[in-house]
Amino acid sequence: MEARSATAARLFDIRRIIGGLFVIYGVIVTLAGITASEEDLKKAEDININLWTGLGMLALGLFFLGWQHLRPVVPPTAEELQAEKLQRPLDKE
Repeated sequence: MEARSATAARLFDIRRIIGGLFVIYGVIVTLAGITASEEDLKKAEDININLWTGLGMLALGLFFLGWQHLRPVVPPTAEELQAEKLQRPLDKE
């Protein structure tokens, strides 16, 4: 049971979700920047906005994924949950 909750905690870690989305969108926007035409660059005063934004998104996404890898979520043990339950006052109805 504890192995199951540890897997669920890692799977639904918000850092993984945010990092994954930023990496996916970063790749898409970076590709759009790489394939930008001269007309697109002139519209943006010769700054490849898509390329720089995509690279920034990639960096942020990789940061979140690296953070999640270096500091994984550790779910509480059954003993910790039991001790917390005993310390909480009873709900008043």
